[in-house]
Amino acid sequence: MVNYPYLPKGREILYVPETNPFMKVAMEVARDLSSDAMQSTGVVIVKHGEIVAKGANQSIIKNSRLQDIHRKGLCTRKFFKIKSGTKYWLCPGCSGFGSHAEARAIKDAERNNVDIREADLYLWGHWWCCKPCWDKMIEAGIKNVYLLEESEKLFNLSSASHVLGKQFK
Repeated sequence: MVNYPYLPKGREILYVPETNPFMKVAMEVARDLSSDAMQSTGVVIVKHGEIVAKGANQSIIKNSRLQDIHRKGLCTRKFFKIKSGTKYWLCPGCSGFGSHAEARAIKDAERNNVDIREADLYLWGHWWCCKPCWDKMIEAGIKNVYLLEESEKLFNLSSASHVLGKQFK
């Protein structure tokens, strides 16, 4: 059993293999649209078997040199040992939760006037969802959240077998 930093009462995370077609697209979204090379995340929202929205995490830092400095450890949250999943606003490299892939995919659906109540969300590139993202997903009516099998090892910096920073190489 995975010990998530946060999981709302009554909710669960489901898992799919890397061969799942929706997870494959979520990976492509992360690879093509994420501005965070270390923790690239991509989301697709699926309703009635069709992808209706997409999103990737985006940093407000757009300068590649500054992004590299952030990836190498110049992060306000890391400096103050702030718990993962909290206080994103303290670091421009981490940005606010509104820049997370889940929130950006929900925003994509809203922009396109797509009703995502009872839809499923596939998240590639992370091993859990923070409280603000869960709140947003619940408010939007997302039914199920799917992660990649073994994501708690692959996308968790605490895991010796993580692939972060080299997931697309």
